[in-house]
Amino acid sequence: MSMLDKLKGLLKGHEDTARQGVEKAGDAFDAKTGNKYQSQVDMAQQKINEQLGTDNPQNNPPQT
Repeated sequence: MSMLDKLKGLLKGHEDTARQGVEKAGDAFDAKTGNKYQSQVDMAQQKINEQLGTDNPQNNPPQT
C-alpha cells in the first residue's frame, strides 16, 4: 500500500477539511514568498486536491 493510499484512507470522510488545509498551506506559502511562486503553488494545490479526490472548482481562478 502506497503512502498516498494510506493518506486517502485516513482522510476518507474529511475531504473538505483536507481541501481547506491545502488551501491554507498554499496561502501561507504565498504570503511568505510574496507570491513569487504563486502559479506553482496553485498548480500543486490543484494536483493535491485531484489526488485526494477533492477536486472542487475554486471561487477565484489563479492570477498571473
